[in-house]
Amino acid sequence: MNAPTQSLNVSLGARSYPIYVGSGLLNTSVAAILKQALPNAGEQIVIISNATVAEHYLKPLTDNLQSQGVSRNNIYHALMPDGESYKSLAIYGEIMDLLVKHRLNRDCTIIALGGGVVGDMAGFVAATWQRGVPFIQIPTTLLAQVDSSVGGKTAVNHPGGKNLIGAFHQPSAVVIDINTLRSLPVRELKAGLAEVIKYGVMADSNFFAWLELNMVRLLDRQPEALAHAITRSCEIKADIVAADEHENGIRALLNLGHTFGHAIEAATNYKTWLHGEAVAVGMVMAARLAVQQGYIETTHAKRIEKLIASAGLPIRPPKDMTKKTWLDLMARDKKVKQGKLRFILPTGPGRANIFSNISSEALTRLIDAL
Repeated sequence: MNAPTQSLNVSLGARSYPIYVGSGLLNTSVAAILKQALPNAGEQIVIISNATVAEHYLKPLTDNLQSQGVSRNNIYHALMPDGESYKSLAIYGEIMDLLVKHRLNRDCTIIALGGGVVGDMAGFVAATWQRGVPFIQIPTTLLAQVDSSVGGKTAVNHPGGKNLIGAFHQPSAVVIDINTLRSLPVRELKAGLAEVIKYGVMADSNFFAWLELNMVRLLDRQPEALAHAITRSCEIKADIVAADEHENGIRALLNLGHTFGHAIEAATNYKTWLHGEAVAVGMVMAARLAVQQGYIETTHAKRIEKLIASAGLPIRPPKDMTKKTWLDLMARDKKVKQGKLRFILPTGPGRANIFSNISSEALTRLIDAL
């Protein structure tokens, strides 16, 4: 059974854009959506992807574009290696070299076809090519569909930290084809569920309860369950982005679990832990810290931990991370403000808040108890 197409909007005035969620959109609707979102765009299109995703979805996308009158000669492909470690300035430079070689103009459109790494890279290319060109997000992983494709954050990594070099550049549309999840490895599916769970923890207690009842359906990739989880996640993120586009306030709530999670990723050189896996452990640690600080009861923290475990996600950090490693890596986090670490902690069912008053002693007690 396929999921019918649904649409919602990210309301940002002149930079507003639609999000489409449904089955089979890559084969039927992408070109029409592109024309609707970018009626004045030129015909030069650059599809940024990786070999793994391109094997499955590059031809359907290209065929759909051609069926709507885009010449194959005006469709360019930039395939980057697969993996977080390749979200680098070096790969960014190679893609820019391709755009220079083919003399892409300011009317070109960038299409991100892939997961979060591809989306972040394509968005940063679009933000910086000739001071900014339009781009379309076509996320093919659950994590990208519910998180990185929405909101306009674009970036590449630096050896000193994740996403340190980037820009805010909103897409012109986000096209989420649920059918792309059929080819997604189960580990990647579970990693995406971490971000879905995050929305329930920090913003919607009813959604959290729905996830408790429907986790098996999501792991079985039932289209209607996936469509609901993706749409609700995007609704929550769209509302927060509309209220705080540049993360000067409540948008920081979306970083629940990320301060701890980014430290895990950095400590393992972005090679052994997926982003969602690290965020899952980060949420468990955030819940435990919230208990320690008296913001939630132990029963609520255990409920969060149980839901995360039911998705097949880890709930314990790497054993070999030392106290010094934890503190050093968290101190580099982008969420440090005026020299103070900011933590997003749950404060009740479907609620979270931003805290800058967590002492080093409290963090030490948390880490010692791992």
